[in-house]
Amino acid sequence: MPVNSFENYPMSWKPSIDKTEKPIYQAIAGKLEQDILNGVLLPGTKLPPQRELADYLDVNLSTISKAFKVCVLNGLLSASVGSGTFVSYDALSNAYLLEDSKPKHLIEMGATLPDNASFEPLLLQLRSMLQEPGYEKWFGYGRAGESLWQKDAAIKLIRRGGFETTVDHILFANGGQNAIAATLASLCRPGDRIGADHHTYPGLKTVAAMLSLQVVPIKSENNEMSPAAFEYACKNENIKGIYLIPDYHNPTTARLSVEKRKAIAEISKKYNQFIIEDATYHLHNEKSLPAVASFAPEQVIHIASLSKSIAPGLRLAYVAVPIRFKELIARALYNLNISVSPLLAELTARIIVSNQFEALIEGHREQAIRRNQVVNQYLTDYTCLGIDTGIFRWLLLPGEITGAEFETLAAQQGVQVYAAERFVVGNSCPERAVRIAVCALETLEELEQGVIILKRLLDDLT
Repeated sequence: MPVNSFENYPMSWKPSIDKTEKPIYQAIAGKLEQDILNGVLLPGTKLPPQRELADYLDVNLSTISKAFKVCVLNGLLSASVGSGTFVSYDALSNAYLLEDSKPKHLIEMGATLPDNASFEPLLLQLRSMLQEPGYEKWFGYGRAGESLWQKDAAIKLIRRGGFETTVDHILFANGGQNAIAATLASLCRPGDRIGADHHTYPGLKTVAAMLSLQVVPIKSENNEMSPAAFEYACKNENIKGIYLIPDYHNPTTARLSVEKRKAIAEISKKYNQFIIEDATYHLHNEKSLPAVASFAPEQVIHIASLSKSIAPGLRLAYVAVPIRFKELIARALYNLNISVSPLLAELTARIIVSNQFEALIEGHREQAIRRNQVVNQYLTDYTCLGIDTGIFRWLLLPGEITGAEFETLAAQQGVQVYAAERFVVGNSCPERAVRIAVCALETLEELEQGVIILKRLLDDLT
């Protein structure tokens, strides 16, 4: 169709492409990226149907399809069956939340770190270990076959979080993010699609982008993943599995009910979908609920990270995997790490077996309660979701301001928070909200100072 027949035709994007630039699909993808970065195409914009765009540019339909696929895999576009292709709401957001250095001149309420005041049992145990004969063995490579008693410690911690498993299912990873990366690298191929809540842990998004996977948003009901929406995605979105944070969801603080856990587990079995269950926050609640893995042990990769409940510096996560996935994930972990640190694995196992981890968890909870009391005192007039033992809160914003606008405004006043746009998946519309961390700061006084600034900004918006 001649280009001039589109002069008065409504299209959301009418690019000008230099067809001497080969291959043409990359030129189209480059132009699309440029127009998104320059604000010509705004997040949420629905792009023209591929056939119409092919006619407009006088190129083959396959050329447009390849260009769109490149942009989908780069996180710029989100395609949904029956709805079309949209500019992703998170196309311009930064999903790398832990910066290389502590932000200067900012009160850090962005990164979700546990407090530093509860680590004494780790220090005492480490000192004792390094005075033992043969301590040098902890500075070499660890071998999986030599860590059976450490796997017993893993089972004890996982049981504490609501899931019974056995040593033949246990793998070690260098933290939860490492376990997620190894799982996706072993179970997915470039171009595959996985489901997640419409706001999710940004580390999932960065790993998916690295592996050229598309994250598909699964709709929620009352801040819980909808089993019906999950089943719809199984039937229509060609997903291979889903990623879940059932307890104290990051960033929304929601907790998946037992009924929803059972329903999602049943659907995963019906459609043979894998589930990555991120148990990072299982131990922040005083009472554990049964893990999703307990309802579908052959479908669920259960990741018990120690970063938020004990100490991030341990760089350790216990992974309970179905036997059919174990060799694949074990190989991926080997290729990524070779092994976890024997020193840190030994230290962690001793802390768990001796029950000192209970004191660590309780110490973190007590610190979180004190800090959340400060948040509650100043933000009582605003909707700030989360429990008093949580290390972050989900602040819903008044008026019409977006999360991204509030994040910028807060930074200008000296406080770092993270906007909903950093967590949103695909073409989901981000909530007008920000995540505020309560335990990353070194003192209660600094937290109070930060919350006072946030309250002043909120008051000015109402």
